[in-house]
Amino acid sequence: MSNNTNPTVAGGKKIVFTGGSGKAGRHVIPYLLSKGHKVLNLDLVPFPDPSVDVYTMKTDLTNSGQVFNALTSHFNMSGYADGPVPGPPDVVIHFGAYARNMLVPDNETFQANVTSTYNVIEAACKLGVKKIIIASSETTYGVCFAQGDADYHSFPLEEDYDVDPEDSYALSKICGEKTARTFARRFKNDIYALRIGNVIEPHEYAKNFPAYLANPASRKRNAWSYIDARDLGQICDLAIKKSGLGFQVFNATNDTITVKGMTTKEFLAKECPNTKISREMGEHEAPLSNRKIREVLGYKDVHDWKKYI
Repeated sequence: MSNNTNPTVAGGKKIVFTGGSGKAGRHVIPYLLSKGHKVLNLDLVPFPDPSVDVYTMKTDLTNSGQVFNALTSHFNMSGYADGPVPGPPDVVIHFGAYARNMLVPDNETFQANVTSTYNVIEAACKLGVKKIIIASSETTYGVCFAQGDADYHSFPLEEDYDVDPEDSYALSKICGEKTARTFARRFKNDIYALRIGNVIEPHEYAKNFPAYLANPASRKRNAWSYIDARDLGQICDLAIKKSGLGFQVFNATNDTITVKGMTTKEFLAKECPNTKISREMGEHEAPLSNRKIREVLGYKDVHDWKKYI
């Protein structure tokens, strides 16, 4: 690990990233570092790749005192010899959470996720951080953790959809979005909530996608959509660079539907004949649409699944 405590390029930001040791963060943080940002990881476990130049501070995000302290911490031990007493970062990215139901009892999933999100947003806002990015979820669209088979209201799934889940995890994510909106209104800063699709790591294409393609019905709960973990890094970087939007929700998914041999329109007519189509969709557009991040943030799909299968 280097002794550098500052961004490595002009325009780079000092970023506190929560939950960076998890499935998504372990790919997002290296991407952000490659763009010249400096990152401090707040997590309960070490960062899994020791070759990555990131310091991990063990932090309980449900403890507001720990959060406030961590957001005004050195980014590594060399900070004691380099520069002034630390202040708040330029950017906070909050991915730390229980990542789904059934890891702990439902009430613990809800209270921990809601409390940690509140603590991170409150501390960042009161410390004057002007850009906050939080992880919301595809599950807010109500089908991923529904009991039994459930239908979406309409396609495509876009950010103005009437989210109505029936599970504790998705509910905790809706509470996070509402918390973000509340604080963005009060503090007049930018807080962007990313409704992150099913995260796919590089090795999972060969491991999982053949089964997905052979059994398309198995992907209904994910709306036949996904996000490559590396492309999620691009989305975070673009969100850092795009300012002045206040509170926003963005679907964070790749461009294309995860089925073969059919257009999106043909597949949805076959698989979901009773679900209305609210607008004309692209030939192979993912039902969990990323049109907003393409148009507003300038996202360019890099890791399309068809490159790997």
